[in-house]
Amino acid sequence: MLWSRIKSGFFLLFIAQLLLLSSCNDDDLKNAPAISSKKITLTKDRSYGVELIYSDSAVVKAKGFAPILDKVVPSMGASYSEMPKGIKIEFFDEFLKRTGTITSAYAIFKETEKITIFRKNVVVVTDNITFTTEELVWDENKRMYTAPYGTVTGKDGSVLTGTEFSAPQDFSTYKIIQPSGTTNLKGDLIQ
Repeated sequence: MLWSRIKSGFFLLFIAQLLLLSSCNDDDLKNAPAISSKKITLTKDRSYGVELIYSDSAVVKAKGFAPILDKVVPSMGASYSEMPKGIKIEFFDEFLKRTGTITSAYAIFKETEKITIFRKNVVVVTDNITFTTEELVWDENKRMYTAPYGTVTGKDGSVLTGTEFSAPQDFSTYKIIQPSGTTNLKGDLIQ
């Protein structure tokens, strides 16, 4: 009984080795130079303590602060700016009154696509809401923010969590799919 188990184990081992060796061929080595010749080199310029100012018609609309800003230019593909230590952006009205902020632990701006992706501990604060998520995308072409999920906290303490969040540039309104949460009602419900 023991001898038949040992023989069947050797037989399975032999079949496995046979399959393994038959899958190797010389063509893999012929492809190595072609694969290694497709190297992409990256040029990275790093700046520290960066302050970015966005203005429109000589009116300051936003200020951004990043401890580190990496400008990356690949030899093939589109360039991008990366903020590996996070970013804080403050938004202003025409009287330079702060109207909101966005903070995140990481951000990347893809120049050709004109999108900015905020990741890790993303918090948006406006006069009306606080929105938290782990990823928020700003699409400059659509002038919209989107997030796969998030939590909206209103000034009255109401909390709404859901998926597929979207909001315009000023966060004046928002849309959230599959919402759930709590809300505070004013007045008497029995009338």
